[in-house]
Amino acid sequence: MDGGGRFPESLSGGDAAGRSRPARLAGMVLGRLPSRSLSVRRARSGQRLSERLPRGAGTVGAAMTLAAVALAGFVASGRYDAFVADQGRPLDIAARLAGFGVERVTISGISRMYEREVLAAAGIDWRSSVPFLDVGAVREKLLRVPLIAQASVRKIYPNEIAITQVEREPAALWQKNGEISVIAADGTVIDAMRDDRYASLPLVVGDEANARLPEYLALIAAAGPLADRIKAGTYVSGRRWTLKLDGVDVRLPENDPAAALARLVRYEREAGLLEKDIIAVDLRMPDRLVVRLTEEAAAARAEAQKAKKKGAAS
Repeated sequence: MDGGGRFPESLSGGDAAGRSRPARLAGMVLGRLPSRSLSVRRARSGQRLSERLPRGAGTVGAAMTLAAVALAGFVASGRYDAFVADQGRPLDIAARLAGFGVERVTISGISRMYEREVLAAAGIDWRSSVPFLDVGAVREKLLRVPLIAQASVRKIYPNEIAITQVEREPAALWQKNGEISVIAADGTVIDAMRDDRYASLPLVVGDEANARLPEYLALIAAAGPLADRIKAGTYVSGRRWTLKLDGVDVRLPENDPAAALARLVRYEREAGLLEKDIIAVDLRMPDRLVVRLTEEAAAARAEAQKAKKKGAAS
């Protein structure tokens, strides 16, 4: 109010001349715009999910869920593993249908193994396919075979696998606890004696005999004309050898066994020692030879001695 009790401005929103102020009104109208835009956003966020998804999406999702459940049950029941064992992996099946199945396997460097043994070790058969064959895994499988020292595997599209291998050389057979193994020259076990492929190899018997194989082979070489008659060598008490010659045990000394063998060669040449009725020859004493007769020869010798004594007594 002024001094006369009047307001300086009109209560109706006009100026002193009664005119309204459109600028303030415009501000009041603009001030209501944010609430109008907010209501639009709320209406959009409240739209139902079914209205936003493509038509048929629910049916597809339900079908995929049922398929996943069915697949999980198929795997859990063991039927998937049986299917793979019978027909192969799904990827391999698809590759075979496309013309990339394994139809030929070329094996180089095979010597003492059979082809079927190499294929079984590699895990390759008619269910395999060239594109999905893991050549690194196949090589690792082959190297687990003791007889295989080196191996390489490569794919030849569309239908061939090439395997190149290097086999260890078997040098002898080793018998321990009734089991016979094939060993290399250094005594390493490289295979099991499963058939007659290795029957012609030298045979060593007993604990640590495999590690002493060079000594045994040297004795065979020192046996000269008797070498072909040596059937086996037994390493006794970790100290010395006993050789088996045509059913006769030849006990060698711990020291200088080659010299003892030379004595045996001389006895055989001069007296045909090994053709007599004996089952053992003991060469462990350098100044004498001890033989053990067969039971029949021992009995006959005992009877002869009795008869000799009777004749002497009478």
